[in-house]
Amino acid sequence: MSIPLVILVGVFTGATTVLFGFGGGFVTVPVILLLDAALGPDAAVTAVATSAVVMAANAAVATAATPASILRELHGTLPLLVLLGAGGALGALAASVAPPALILWGFVAYLAVTILDALLRPGFLRPRTAGDEGDDDIGGERFAIRAGLGAPIGALASFLGVGGSVMTVPLLRRAGQPMMVAAALANPLTLCVSVPALAAFLLTSHASPGGGVLSVGAVDLGAAALLLVGSIPVVALWRRRPPRIPDGLHAWGYIALLVAVLVTVLARTLWG
Repeated sequence: MSIPLVILVGVFTGATTVLFGFGGGFVTVPVILLLDAALGPDAAVTAVATSAVVMAANAAVATAATPASILRELHGTLPLLVLLGAGGALGALAASVAPPALILWGFVAYLAVTILDALLRPGFLRPRTAGDEGDDDIGGERFAIRAGLGAPIGALASFLGVGGSVMTVPLLRRAGQPMMVAAALANPLTLCVSVPALAAFLLTSHASPGGGVLSVGAVDLGAAALLLVGSIPVVALWRRRPPRIPDGLHAWGYIALLVAVLVTVLARTLWG
């Protein structure tokens, strides 16, 4: 994969950070699997570790550019944010010693479950409102994601290299948030997961990334730098002036991207 192509992929990760709150994780993992394929099974660990770098940087820039009126939604969520970070560190440590096949197939399984959940369970494609049955919390003061979910979300997110947005965006969506607000709120939540996870990965002794220009621990910093060259300008611009997309189309785009990533990873794994 050429340097310009990796930078172009970085532009795409920046777009997904703004539009879907991903931070780049779901795009970065398949790309790093390709770039560091020479590592064989160990490429899975390098992929999720490098993904943590890209997500941390993208989420930080996106959070800094998010309007204060949206960030005020996070008031009173400190326990959730702390538990997200603790879970992120634990998940990264688990990924550093787990069988690579478990990370890879866990990534595939989680993607498939998330897609089916969004399609089959009410509340994602059409956000709930205060008048819907069973939605007593909507319109109230309680944040849509309970603090107790912080540790499991953070652990699973960093273990799979996904940043948590694929768990947090649906939860926020089902609490009645429009897609653009849910994606914006997912960025600071992803930041809380990815920074501790990154610290753990940088301290991990692991195989050096085969295609990397520079590696520290399990992280391919060369690949991460190229991806960020493309992504950060897009995040900085689009977070302040996000494109206007109809909410329903935005939700379907979220699902379509997950399907595309799932197909890419399966194709690379089964026939690559």
